[in-house]
Amino acid sequence: MTPEQIEQLGPAFAAYLQQFLFCCGYTQTFDLLGLYCRGLLSDLKRKTCEPLALYSGVAVRTLQEFLKDHVWSSDQTRTFLQHHVAVELLDWPADDLGTVGLIDETGSRKKGTKTPGVQRQWCGELGKTENCIVTVHLGVAKGRYKTLIDGDLFLPQSWDADRDRCQEAGIPDDVRYRPKWQIALEQVDRARANGVAFDWLTFDEGYGDKPGFLQGLGERQLHYVGEVPKSFRCRAPGARSRRASRADDLVRHSPLFTRQPWQCFRLERQTLGEQEWEAKAARVRLKFGGKRTYWLIWARNVRTGEQKYFVSNAAARAPLRRLLRVAFRRWNVEHAFRVSKSEIGFRHFEGRNYVALMRHLTLCLVTLTFVANQAERLRGEKSGGDDGTGVRGAQPAVRGVAGGVAGHDSAGVHVGGHFLSPAA
Repeated sequence: MTPEQIEQLGPAFAAYLQQFLFCCGYTQTFDLLGLYCRGLLSDLKRKTCEPLALYSGVAVRTLQEFLKDHVWSSDQTRTFLQHHVAVELLDWPADDLGTVGLIDETGSRKKGTKTPGVQRQWCGELGKTENCIVTVHLGVAKGRYKTLIDGDLFLPQSWDADRDRCQEAGIPDDVRYRPKWQIALEQVDRARANGVAFDWLTFDEGYGDKPGFLQGLGERQLHYVGEVPKSFRCRAPGARSRRASRADDLVRHSPLFTRQPWQCFRLERQTLGEQEWEAKAARVRLKFGGKRTYWLIWARNVRTGEQKYFVSNAAARAPLRRLLRVAFRRWNVEHAFRVSKSEIGFRHFEGRNYVALMRHLTLCLVTLTFVANQAERLRGEKSGGDDGTGVRGAQPAVRGVAGGVAGHDSAGVHVGGHFLSPAA
């Protein structure tokens, strides 16, 4: 980053936040919204209400009340954010995949029993069952641009069954247990209603093995390439038996796969470097799909031997390379989670109130999208290659940008720690 680019970050952030003015009932509340978001961009190690308030020079209770009690709508903030992203996506350069919707969930470890939705459950960031909350998210990726545009708390059945506990945590009566795949479909519907157009959707096997989810995407006429477990049931179109086979059995024994050679592909990843995968694909029928055929893709990592299975409702003539690239585009959401949790305070919420939790989550999405926008603009401004657009090297120089906008000389912006560019 050049000194001129760094100097422009403060006014750019202020202008970006201005679109959320009408989400707030009072000007003072909007001022606190801006203060909170600038705090999320700071280099504080913990981004909970107390350190954010002390950093900004306001009373701790004031910021706590802003999250829990002040009159402003996180739903409307999310709507404005999605309108903004829908417009931004029109301008960003794209490859032949267009805009890919990314569906995934993430867990954040929590102590105690009071945080809304907390219980012992699978925690993706730890790779094991742990006391945590789980949030379901929708992201977008276009070319090298990526951000998260929606997030919902997954409310476990144990919480839903105890409405007194829900009331104590401020969880409204209309917030009930819904399977994660239903939450994901609702998020897709919201984003499309707000102008976000998807060329593809991709997801992991936690969603790919849910027939209702795949049917829901098909009913919405959305193309997808999603991972499925090896136990996923399907059958060859011309098979005499109507009995479905496991995907791993089908690919090893059906002539659909055994008679075709492996095709080799090199797939780019931001943090892991280029990976070499070989793949085969054939048209199969699904238990719920009637006479329609779908792609079943079998992929194998050349170096490690890791195997993956994907299903897609793409047209019969869709190139295998394109389908595989859509499937592996999902790494973008993992990158967005990593940046959100390590840089923007996504996991730092420590309250016991549902409204406050959802507001914190939404403001993290708002802040992440600003970072994504600026990274994309810097790539657009730079001539030739963009290896030099990483923000990390400019970290010492950007201290004071957010605080300067807020009127605090000692404030700092920390956008290093993770390599946000050239693909942030």
